[in-house]
Amino acid sequence: MTTITQTLPSTAIELPTLEPHNQGERQRNVTNTTNQGQDSDEVMQQSLLADSEVPDGGYGWVLIFACAVVTWWFVGASYTWGVMQAALVEKRGYSSSTLAFVGSLCPACISLLAVPNATVIRKIGARITALLGISLLGLGSILSGFTTHSIVGLFMTWGFVGGLGTSLCFMVVSVTPAQYFKAKRGIANGIVYAGGGLGGTVLSFILNALLDNVGIAWTFRILGFMIIITGLPAAYLIKERAPIRPAKMIEWSLFRDTRFTILWLTGAIGTFPLFVPAFFLPLYTNSLNLPSSAGAGLVAAFNFSSAIGRLTCGFACDKFGSLNTLFLSLLLSALSLFVLWPISSSIGPLIAFVIINGAANGGFFSTMPTVVGNVFGSARVSVAVGMIVSGWLGGYLLGAPIAGYILNASGGESDGVGAYRPAIFYAGSMATAATILAGIVRIKVDRSLKKTV
Repeated sequence: MTTITQTLPSTAIELPTLEPHNQGERQRNVTNTTNQGQDSDEVMQQSLLADSEVPDGGYGWVLIFACAVVTWWFVGASYTWGVMQAALVEKRGYSSSTLAFVGSLCPACISLLAVPNATVIRKIGARITALLGISLLGLGSILSGFTTHSIVGLFMTWGFVGGLGTSLCFMVVSVTPAQYFKAKRGIANGIVYAGGGLGGTVLSFILNALLDNVGIAWTFRILGFMIIITGLPAAYLIKERAPIRPAKMIEWSLFRDTRFTILWLTGAIGTFPLFVPAFFLPLYTNSLNLPSSAGAGLVAAFNFSSAIGRLTCGFACDKFGSLNTLFLSLLLSALSLFVLWPISSSIGPLIAFVIINGAANGGFFSTMPTVVGNVFGSARVSVAVGMIVSGWLGGYLLGAPIAGYILNASGGESDGVGAYRPAIFYAGSMATAATILAGIVRIKVDRSLKKTV
């Protein structure tokens, strides 16, 4: 097995306009520029070598199944927080904007800890990282069952302990498939992240039934036990094909590449609207005077559509190009937020919005790791993904709460569906900005719109 050594990427630095008076200085500048170009080329050559040896199958499919189960839990739990949030608002009288912060902290840990987690997975390996992540995720849910009367307690248990587990799980499923797949990398990532959408679909109904029968506290506890019992065997099946070589935690030279910088900004802005529908659909259906089961059903439909979107976009990455797919998924998200949700005063248009936005939402998550691996090389995928995902912190942590504060300022959930429109337009504006940035990255990579990029 060939070991791939990760080399720091660099972009050639332009020589100064004024030539150095000293011939030795001029020579040093030329040498540095040449070396940096060679370093960048070497990383891409190492990526091509690594990609040429991947099996595109074999044990890779076992790994993909295991990663999909892990994703089922950490994505499904995050995307069904809206069901728990609606119950906590009704039974405990908490503010929806405050609870949105609790729900947001859990996925926000993905970004907050992305860079150190990239180091963790290199130090202890993918399997131990996955086992630790699932254990913490389940423990956070179990402990939440004892803190339902305390907002601070929910922040510490669901938000922080569960968030730490979520962040470890995310890093594992984001970087290991690239070691097993190249030609089928898009569909492999699509299957992994489709597991999260399916998890959210099933959990929406399970949580709603549990809330009706055993109450909020035991719903949290039972969820935690399910995560641990089914997640640990799947996590044990995860392993690297080749050791992940040591590297710096952050490669600042990547930001010298305009494509990387704009892609980083695309993710940083694009994550602000992503959790708004999932968190507020149950409250929105309450404002339409629909039963709580309708809210849970719409969250389930949203997550199922997300699963389809993740799988479809994974296939589209291989067929039409990952950057093309990223742009289209963000465009669909923006259009659905601006056009469909504001006019959804009945169940029909709302279902249409849920299907389209859920698919576009899921496409973003399954496409981004493929974009990073394809554009910047699989030899640096763990570092590059860690840096990209760290930019999602603001969107994860503040995206849904900002929508909650806008909702409260507009009259709150008791003021009818019209009070939601300013928050919806806020989400749509952020999605539009991310779409524009994704288009710029696409053009930077290749100006020919007919190319598969």
